[in-house]
Amino acid sequence: MSPIVMKFGGTSVADLERINHVADLVEQQAKTSDGGIAVIVSAMAGETNRLVGLATNAAGPGIQGPDFDDEYDVVVSSGEQVTSGLLALALRKRGLRARSWLGWQMPMITDDAHGKARIEDIEDGKFQKAVSGGEIAVVAGFQGRTEDERISTLGRGGSDTSAVAVAAALGAERCDIYTDVDGVYTTDPRIVSRARKINRISYEEMLEMASLGAKVLQTRSVELAMNHGVPIRVLSSFAEAPGAEDTGTLVCDEDEIMEKQVVSGIAYSRDEAKISLLGVTNHPGIAAKIFARLSEANINIDMIVQADARGPERANMVFTTTERDSELAVSVLEGASSDIKFDDIVVDKHVSKVSVIGVGMRSHTGVAKTMFDALSEKGINIQVISTSEIKISVLIDSSYTELAVRALHTAYGLDAS
Repeated sequence: MSPIVMKFGGTSVADLERINHVADLVEQQAKTSDGGIAVIVSAMAGETNRLVGLATNAAGPGIQGPDFDDEYDVVVSSGEQVTSGLLALALRKRGLRARSWLGWQMPMITDDAHGKARIEDIEDGKFQKAVSGGEIAVVAGFQGRTEDERISTLGRGGSDTSAVAVAAALGAERCDIYTDVDGVYTTDPRIVSRARKINRISYEEMLEMASLGAKVLQTRSVELAMNHGVPIRVLSSFAEAPGAEDTGTLVCDEDEIMEKQVVSGIAYSRDEAKISLLGVTNHPGIAAKIFARLSEANINIDMIVQADARGPERANMVFTTTERDSELAVSVLEGASSDIKFDDIVVDKHVSKVSVIGVGMRSHTGVAKTMFDALSEKGINIQVISTSEIKISVLIDSSYTELAVRALHTAYGLDAS
């Protein structure tokens, strides 16, 4: 049998009582698995935020960028180290053979983009042999090391990516991600009480939902799972029978799903900032210059709209990024003003992105009309629109976020009966 990878988020390991419960779940899995087990853990709930605060306060406003990021990773990665050691001890107390593994011990090699590093390889060696030999490997998620042997972190939610990477490296049967929800829902149940749990969802749909604001899985973990064909099962560690085969949501290949909905879910993101670059000199190559500078600063850009400005040979460039990256983006562009001519930069942080997602959109018409009609009926103005084969996203005033989500969920017939 192939190994099983189990991943537990911060709420699942929030204290010693929860860690002991996780140890019970791992022990149950060990009784039925002959292929080995790797367990990936996050920091205890709230611990990463505490560590981020410590690092930020220690550095103060004078230390930023490369002078801050590498030591920031050293500090914030320590939360997962504590959890992995505690869980290994809890498993040993139950008579199981277990040990903790940190990112540098495996080793999990990443690039040097500290704070949001990408995994490049898990070197074949002692880790894989330990799992195949029957030892339960308890892996500190969220962390790795660079080629020059510095600790790196994968960004918030990075333990999901760690888990999928480990599953791919081990050739695991699947990756079970335990969290505080019992699966993937058609939208956030806290906003829409009639949201329904999805039994199976395609990698592509889950990738869009994760990238567009659904908090169940990290975007890169889904991308990695799709690229390596790793099935992911999302389930709750708080459920009565959390490991049962018919629980949770299975993220898998589209071909494994019998009935495909036109729209599978509604996602939203409040972590958005709209940046308007006004009066840009409009000539070939200007967009390349703008986004090259932003890319060099590791700033992710999402929605992009270019429109003619009032002046001759002038354009307005509008794009979105995360709130955290918005100030850096402004600083980068202002620093490049001699090369990129523009009149002004305007930042709006009072925006949200709302999206409809579904593989069935490829073969059905009228999806956009339904969306625009539903928002119009509620008096919600659309600022920016972006589309792909299986999603439509709109940028709206953040005060209308919940109203938009409820209206679209009903408009597409997703409400539970």
